[in-house]
Amino acid sequence: MKLCLFSVSYAGFWGQHTLNVNDFIAQASQLGYDSVMLMGKRPHLSPLDVASEQIESIQSALNQHQMKCSIIGGYTDFAGTGAAEVPFLEMQIQYVEQLAQLAQQLDASTVRIFTAYDSAVQMPHALWCRVVSALQECCDRAADYDVTIAVQNHHDVAVHSDALLELLHDIDRPNCKLGFDAWSPALRDENLFEAARKMAPHTAITTNADYIKMPRFAYQPELINYQRQQPDMVRAVKFGTGFIDYSAFFHGLKEGGFKGIATYEMCSPIRGGGKLENLNDFASEYLTWMKTHLM
Repeated sequence: MKLCLFSVSYAGFWGQHTLNVNDFIAQASQLGYDSVMLMGKRPHLSPLDVASEQIESIQSALNQHQMKCSIIGGYTDFAGTGAAEVPFLEMQIQYVEQLAQLAQQLDASTVRIFTAYDSAVQMPHALWCRVVSALQECCDRAADYDVTIAVQNHHDVAVHSDALLELLHDIDRPNCKLGFDAWSPALRDENLFEAARKMAPHTAITTNADYIKMPRFAYQPELINYQRQQPDMVRAVKFGTGFIDYSAFFHGLKEGGFKGIATYEMCSPIRGGGKLENLNDFASEYLTWMKTHLM
């Protein structure tokens, strides 16, 4: 398993310390990673901003630190539920193709994308078909650059493992694989070992973080009591200290034959805050846990 660090962890979205792409690559190398996943949007690798000079600069930083860019992280929602006259799907498909171009230039093998959030204005089957059609075109265009599309179990459509396998079957493209993560099935009470073993033959990458659950209650003054609220809040904690059974998950992946890329991300507020030292401690702990338990 190749261990990888996702640049979203140092993008500043949740108040954490922000590094530019080249400084992030240097930081990942210093921590002991040999591979990075670059976020395909601002402030890191937006197709709107990237010129040939920046690609050369990033490639130079990768070479200098003996690092590989393995994955570009795309951000999509193929529901396309806005104004009918606006070509939302076309814009997203073009975005994915541009990410595939960037991936080829950086010698990355994979572009990670999402499916769609549920929409009140579309029937579930119609939305499903819309997602399948969009992903097929994304895969066909990415194939021109010898890039794999990895569909992450993140958005509502096909988020359950059985549904995700069905979606993969419907897409029916050789360069369509899965970005199968543990946090999603763990929050939805799937059996992590069985799900991971079943999905492993189709999985190119997995993106990992650990969390604790924080139960929520609303005070009821007329009862002088509290009412339980659902769902729980979650907060990111150091890897191996949360509620997700990553030992079961990774053993399921390994038993199923997974030999892909295991990426660490900090894509939410984390315990201890967003100072650079804390981010680095979290990223280092992932390497320690993985090497101790699995490698």
